[in-house]
Amino acid sequence: MTQKPTYHDKRSGFWRRHFEQAAEYEEFLEKEDQPHADRWRETESRLPDLTPEQVKRFKGYSRELYVLVYGGIWCSDCVRQGPMLKKIADAIGPQVRLRIIDRAASEELQDELRILGALRVPVVFLSEDFWEVGRFGDRLLNVYRAKATREIGVGPSAGVLSPKALAADMSEWIDIFERIMIMLRLSPPLRRLHGD
Repeated sequence: MTQKPTYHDKRSGFWRRHFEQAAEYEEFLEKEDQPHADRWRETESRLPDLTPEQVKRFKGYSRELYVLVYGGIWCSDCVRQGPMLKKIADAIGPQVRLRIIDRAASEELQDELRILGALRVPVVFLSEDFWEVGRFGDRLLNVYRAKATREIGVGPSAGVLSPKALAADMSEWIDIFERIMIMLRLSPPLRRLHGD
């Protein structure tokens, strides 16, 4: 019996294949239904810029990061989150490659990314060798709080599209990106590979 290596992700080929099928942000918006794409653009225009302190949190983590956004042009969660993810990825720099794959593109991917048994739209973070680092979403805590307030009368809510709510979502996504960048920088196999 052969022993598996300490660090291994047997799905790296799966993730690579789906990342390569995915479109870059602008390409995704251009090839989709324009009234829906316009909603993404409208969200872009309402997003706060990252503060210098937030941008500084990403400095010193020299690893490549692949971000696979799973979604649909019509999806309201994607309309809100897609532009945020793009803005953060752009602020970090060229070592972050963000792509979007349509939820209808692969039944195999649909099954892999189900949450609570349902078809949702999470974001998958991948290392440079296409090892999964983490999955987040399909909705962040701020959005679930608003939904809980509306549907069961529990929790505070400022809505999901108010400037305060968008800033809260941006902040939460910034924390997630920082977490992933630190994980990649501290990864023993990547430290050996990069000699640092």
